[in-house]
Amino acid sequence: MGLLEGKTVLITGASRGIGKAIALRFAAEGANLALTNIIDDDEFKGVVADCEKLGVKAKGYVSNVADFNDSQTTATSVVADFGSIDILVNNAGITRDTLLMRMTEEQWDLVLQVNLKGVFNLTKAVIFTMLKQRSGSIINMSSVVGVSGNAGQSNYSASKAGLIGFTKSVAREVGSRNVRCNAIAPGFIITEMTNKLSDDVKKEWTERIPLKRGGTPDDVANTAVFLASDLSSYVSGQVIQVCGGMLT
Repeated sequence: MGLLEGKTVLITGASRGIGKAIALRFAAEGANLALTNIIDDDEFKGVVADCEKLGVKAKGYVSNVADFNDSQTTATSVVADFGSIDILVNNAGITRDTLLMRMTEEQWDLVLQVNLKGVFNLTKAVIFTMLKQRSGSIINMSSVVGVSGNAGQSNYSASKAGLIGFTKSVAREVGSRNVRCNAIAPGFIITEMTNKLSDDVKKEWTERIPLKRGGTPDDVANTAVFLASDLSSYVSGQVIQVCGGMLT
């Protein structure tokens, strides 16, 4: 029996990278999956199909996390299709990296709208279901740059730092109803996004990591399983850094 057997999980931004890894890892642990993506492309459909092959129920939803009404509609549809939402993984996020002196208002607003307001939208959309059933686990995807900051990422860092404050506040609000809220702060994780970086940049990052390697999406997914399952039943309001010791 898997650690998440019979649980229903809603994962945003599940078409690739960390979101895809979490979806597949959760499916392997027996969870039924409601997956969202902003477009219904072949890549997204492939993730849904791969989860179904692991013997669980999986369904894809086209949803824009930055849209409040769309998020409400998605959550309502998931409850209608699955009967409940036991776990929410707020994974969807974007970057628009540039130095502050060159950053446009649009670049700032878009990153905050998706990365921070998107988490508010989905969490608010599912919270009443979790409070009513007196159980639930909310996992927010922050970042080490939300803790330490990073040049050229003031918008992204601000959004991920905001998630930490949001996580701790929500944990205090809903804990009495047995609903937990935690955050994961990944470090240098090897994904399609980081593969676009130059070899020199990747080497520089690796040299700063005590474990001397980049992380994998599975490293993050394993941490998400812990936070989603009863193994972490007394863990709430925490930020777990999955960074190979980079911020120690």
